[in-house]
Amino acid sequence: MTQDADLRTPGQLIEQLLEERGWTKRVLAIILGIGETNLSKLVAGKRPLDAQTALALGEVFEVSPDRFMDLQKRLDLAQARAVTRPDPTRSQRAQLFGGLPIAEMIKRGWIDADGVQDVSTVESELTRFFGAPSLSEIEFLPYAAKKTNVATEATPKELAWLYRAKQIASEMIVAPYSEFSAQRLLKQLKPLLSMPAEARKVPRLLAEAGIRFLIVESLTGAKIDGACFWIGESPVIAMTMRFDRVDNFWFVLRHEIEHVIQGHGQTAVMLDTDLSTADDSAPVLDEERIANMAAAEFCVPHEAMARFIARKDPFFAERDILGFSRTIGVHPGLVAGQLQHHTGKYNRFRQHLVPIREAVAPSAIVDGWGDITPVEE
Repeated sequence: MTQDADLRTPGQLIEQLLEERGWTKRVLAIILGIGETNLSKLVAGKRPLDAQTALALGEVFEVSPDRFMDLQKRLDLAQARAVTRPDPTRSQRAQLFGGLPIAEMIKRGWIDADGVQDVSTVESELTRFFGAPSLSEIEFLPYAAKKTNVATEATPKELAWLYRAKQIASEMIVAPYSEFSAQRLLKQLKPLLSMPAEARKVPRLLAEAGIRFLIVESLTGAKIDGACFWIGESPVIAMTMRFDRVDNFWFVLRHEIEHVIQGHGQTAVMLDTDLSTADDSAPVLDEERIANMAAAEFCVPHEAMARFIARKDPFFAERDILGFSRTIGVHPGLVAGQLQHHTGKYNRFRQHLVPIREAVAPSAIVDGWGDITPVEE
């Protein structure tokens, strides 16, 4: 008996089963209650087999209806391949429309289109956004981003965010950067840690130090905290401030400044994701380990923090946190953030984690939360 793999159409299987039983097509047509002409077309492959007929054939021949339907599917695909030409733009659209947050990019003003359904305009805008001559030449994942714990390619959302940050940063004008200006910057920033309102000075101080600083709201679902990259000899620090907290702002900012000081991000973007939940025991890239240590030390000196924990652990009274914060000259939120990390209890000390974005944003370049930074075409 011929195997199904050797058959090309459900009609061939029907003919095989008729031969085994010694039936004619007229007999089968009578049994099925259909016209002999319709059955002949079905056997000849000129009429497609439907599910209802497959069920009836299964009953008559006492075989699985799936055998007939599988052959019909194979026949349909073979016929479609014969008349259909491959369209390489489909795979490109799958990458772009399936991976990039097109609707959100339109809403945020990054690309100008009436909606996702306006395919031709969206495709044209994407080539502009990514600086590509044509849709097929968009390097969908050109960034080997060095994340917190692994060197990897950027995801589509991360890539879109990085491109937006690069577009805006390219038009910023700041003083020349030098290692001396970076060290001076750290001394200027340290006194600002005690009062959230003082963070308003941060954008100006970074610009004077030769660092392009901007805030680009993260895309929905992305866990980007910040990034460091360079435009020529000019370093860029981009932050999302997705956590509007005093401790997170200063930790991420100092983390990115350390990347700048160490010269990280010149060959591959330093993309920092989920810094607030980083596991100390997890493997971390050397660049990220260095930046984490510098950030933690800047916010709360390690030795002072260790002595405080040794004296007070496991009971951290409110008066002790306030007193320790005054002693080291920082806002209590910075101490509270490190205590949360130390104890693993992120529901504690939250009253000190005050918002800070409203202090920073008015003096910074901001793209997001309803604001769209104009970019020259």
